[in-house]
Amino acid sequence: MPTVVQNIRKVLKPNGRILFRDYAIGDLAQERFTGKEQKISENFYVRGDGTRAFYFADEFLRNLFEENGFSMVEHVLCCKQVENRSRELVMNRRWVQAVFQLADTKCISGAKTKDESLHLQEGCERKDDVNGFEIDISDGVAVEMFGISSSSEEIIEISIRDYFFKIKVLSKEYQHTCPSTGLMLWESARLMASVLAANQEITSGKRVLELGCGCAGVCSMIAVGSADLVVATDGDTKALDLLTQNVASNVKPQFLDSLHVKRLEWGNEDDTEAIKKLSDKGFDIIIGTDVTYVKEAIIPLFATARALISTGVSGESNKDRGLILCHVLRRVDEARILSAAARYGFKLVERWPESDETLNSSYGGGIIKNWLSNCQYEVPSTALNIMYFHIA
Repeated sequence: MPTVVQNIRKVLKPNGRILFRDYAIGDLAQERFTGKEQKISENFYVRGDGTRAFYFADEFLRNLFEENGFSMVEHVLCCKQVENRSRELVMNRRWVQAVFQLADTKCISGAKTKDESLHLQEGCERKDDVNGFEIDISDGVAVEMFGISSSSEEIIEISIRDYFFKIKVLSKEYQHTCPSTGLMLWESARLMASVLAANQEITSGKRVLELGCGCAGVCSMIAVGSADLVVATDGDTKALDLLTQNVASNVKPQFLDSLHVKRLEWGNEDDTEAIKKLSDKGFDIIIGTDVTYVKEAIIPLFATARALISTGVSGESNKDRGLILCHVLRRVDEARILSAAARYGFKLVERWPESDETLNSSYGGGIIKNWLSNCQYEVPSTALNIMYFHIA
């Protein structure tokens, strides 16, 4: 951030001002992010689509600009509350507004007095009372602040090589505050879908299982074009409802019988047994995109993968069977992932972009690199990671 402020200073005219407005600490969206384990660092989080969100504290904001040659002319903390009395809920939205100028610039005409700034701050503090029904605050703020309303769902269009999808997801206005991470399309799923589209030998003639695929299911919908069987799973009921709709509206009729949408909560024996009935020989390829960010879920994830992956026949190579995990870089505990993998009989063959050649020397090396060389996806290597496992 200091670099951004310094760059602004280079181009700002002598009497110019910076008008600042962004979310403040304590905002409802920040509280929901904390619950979803999406924290990168202090007050810094990753959204479901891979973009970032920062929540500003007053002292941090002031120091950020003052340490880079600016002075604060105005500062206002705006608060808005929506109360649902029947459920005893109070939902807070908070944002900060500020005006900065170069520290060596005298106050120019038109600046608000202290009293005027206090009056503006009071005008930002308001509370709405809602009786008898629930309001999603993000939509409410959109209506109040911008005069627009939005549905809780929206259609996004995705083009991947020869594939074109219209996917129903949770609308962006709701994504910041929704407690479920499965109602949006994550960037890692786009990358993995592009890899599968460009390298159909990964799934061709195989039985494929997708773990935690959420509502989009683009990896499963691409895999079904070449695989013998695909099972797309998630543990969230709403995500499964949207996934079922997306499969029905995007998959060609001749492939629908080969793609099954099923509930699978990792570690749940009943769910696992229900999946086994679809493929009594297990699955050759298991895929998971952004399924490793909750530490407590890593062991159940690998336990479930081990229970469902095909072990093949005696003397047969395991090279054609594997577990592929792709995630957006954030608070992913790789040591915990590797420990859980070893515990359940998985061996890390290769990782990307931090590939260790000694890991895959017995497999010829460069597996993921070859996948990506065929892929037309523009890979933001600093944000995405792929881990490829075989049965040990």
